[in-house]
Parts: sequence; structure tokens; C-alpha cells
Amino acid sequence: MYTKLTLNIDKETIEQAKLYAKEQNLSLSKLVEAYLQALTQKRSEGEAVSPLVAQLTGLIPSDYNEKADYRAHQLQKHS
Repeated sequence: MYTKLTLNIDKETIEQAKLYAKEQNLSLSKLVEAYLQALTQKRSEGEAVSPLVAQLTGLIPSDYNEKADYRAHQLQKHS
């Protein structure tokens, strides 16, 4: 069963979304519906994180400062 929904969205965003939907051969309603379904879909219980993602998880410390590290790299490179 379908229900009508009213949304307030920036005009430029709507125009861009309409163009994208047309390129995908979808109506804007179907595009929004597919997006909302993807957002609200629950992960199936048997679905696991890929081994690569599991292997990479936690490698970078939470307090890592990439900007400071990059600056140090640039200083070393150009000194």
C-alpha cells in the first residue's frame, strides 16, 4: 500500500535528484523509496564483516592526528 508523503527539500537538491532519477530511469518517488529502504534495512543476522575489514579494524589509533603526521612528512620531504 502506498501513502502520500510531503517533504520540504531545497529546490536545487530536488532538481539534481530529478536529473539523477531520470538518468537511472526511475521516478523521484521510487528513488526516495529505494534510499529509505536501504537506510532502514536491518542487517541479516548471518551477515558478517568481510575478513579484510575485520583485519583492518583498529589499526589506526583513535587519537591519531593525521594532519600533524602529514605536516611532519612534508617538512622532512622538503627540508
